[in-house]
Amino acid sequence: MDKQRIYYPRTTYSQRELLFEIWEKTKDVEEACQQAHVSQGTYYYWRGRFRENGYEGIEEAKKTGPAKGIWAEDEIKEKVVLLKQENPEWGKRRIADELVRENSWVPVISPNTVRKILKDKGMWPETTSEPKKK
Repeated sequence: MDKQRIYYPRTTYSQRELLFEIWEKTKDVEEACQQAHVSQGTYYYWRGRFRENGYEGIEEAKKTGPAKGIWAEDEIKEKVVLLKQENPEWGKRRIADELVRENSWVPVISPNTVRKILKDKGMWPETTSEPKKK
């Protein structure tokens, strides 16, 4: 019989607080998640904010859009172009994923926006294939 996935609703501040209190005591992510009744994904989602700002960082999720307040728009565009120049074989998803990784796994930019930036800079290949016939 397959293991059924458990659904975890949005966490409260008290759950997140308990999660990191237990983690600080035990250094065991799995144990902390079980006791706080949250998924491990929740731990990793809040971990960057906790490391940066302690318990104040886990009070509430940011309400701004993904790119707002994280990096300036021009800075994101420069980073996209730089990543493509350094790694010409990378596509739009890989570049977007690298930016997410650098930002503590908080989304920064969508793959399609990466493509748009690269297309504007003339760094995205033009499509030469014909549309599929029905």
